[in-house]
Amino acid sequence: MVGMTRRDIPDAPLLAAAAGRTPSRTPVWFMRQAGRSLPEYLKVREGISMLDSCFMPELLAEITMQPVRRHDVDAAILFSDIVVPLRAAGVGVEIVAGRGPVMDKAITTRADIDALPILEEEVTEVQDGIRIILDELTDTQTLIGFVGAPFTLASYLVEGGPSKNHEKTKAMIHGDPDTWHALMQRLTPTVTAFLRQQIDAGIDAMQLFDSWAGFLTERDYREHVLPYSVEILREIEGEIPRIHFGVGTGEILGAMSEAGSEVMGVDWRVPLDAAAERIHAASGPKVLQGNLDPAILFAGRDAVVSEVARIKGEAARAIEAGHATGHIFNLGHGVLPNTKAEDITEAVAIIHADHEEN
Repeated sequence: MVGMTRRDIPDAPLLAAAAGRTPSRTPVWFMRQAGRSLPEYLKVREGISMLDSCFMPELLAEITMQPVRRHDVDAAILFSDIVVPLRAAGVGVEIVAGRGPVMDKAITTRADIDALPILEEEVTEVQDGIRIILDELTDTQTLIGFVGAPFTLASYLVEGGPSKNHEKTKAMIHGDPDTWHALMQRLTPTVTAFLRQQIDAGIDAMQLFDSWAGFLTERDYREHVLPYSVEILREIEGEIPRIHFGVGTGEILGAMSEAGSEVMGVDWRVPLDAAAERIHAASGPKVLQGNLDPAILFAGRDAVVSEVARIKGEAARAIEAGHATGHIFNLGHGVLPNTKAEDITEAVAIIHADHEEN
């Protein structure tokens, strides 16, 4: 696909914040904002598998736009899944309800790795979906694309699916590090290729999800994971803002920040000002993203107002101290499936109103 001309929307709140400028209002979007919390999502997905829906341009565009229309968030995030590039490359994988991605065959040997397909074809369905989304977004609304980091994809492949303890992954890392690095090297081109295709289709920003990185020590992360995340983020340096996030990663935020993103996502377990100190000490000040506990959306308006004020205060202190350069509001993880859509809408309004009052 020939790369399209990127939208010139520097004043979109999220892009302004990501560049360290003062946005017109506090930018906010929520991970998993498109999904089971929306009745319109359940309606259009009825009878269609999760992965199949990620390869249907009109449907993925519709699902991506649903929360933007309903909640007035400042960004759409592409409706996809981190295993989409694996499926597109020819890996046997399905997303099983209640479990997550499950592989047809787990990776156990070097021969398995050598046989692992690499994404070489254009994923035209996703590119077409991106173009449909961009046609509907306004100049103040950002489209965020995303990819899964090689470590998280590797863990799914080695474990055969989701894992509570990642014992097979850690066993390979420590017991057969050469095979582990061969797997990471095999996955990195597929991740990079899928990200490049999204950029060529016109996404405005991107997020690298390393969902399982929080299960690692900092030493293991630095030796066995960080170099590959660096490689992916370096590939698109200077093109679009880069966001980096992993749940439960408070102890390795500094190391993760060294991967090179402009924005660091923070989960709800670490106060933003404390997170900023860790990030600043490792790689200088960055823009923060986060970090409302998703469960607070069940607690009522007063609790949301209080927590939003606390989080914005932590971000302001971090910026004042020179430990951060901006703030994008988000949850500290994804929207929980049973969250009421109207409570999400109300939270977004509170976040925007809080900015206007200040």
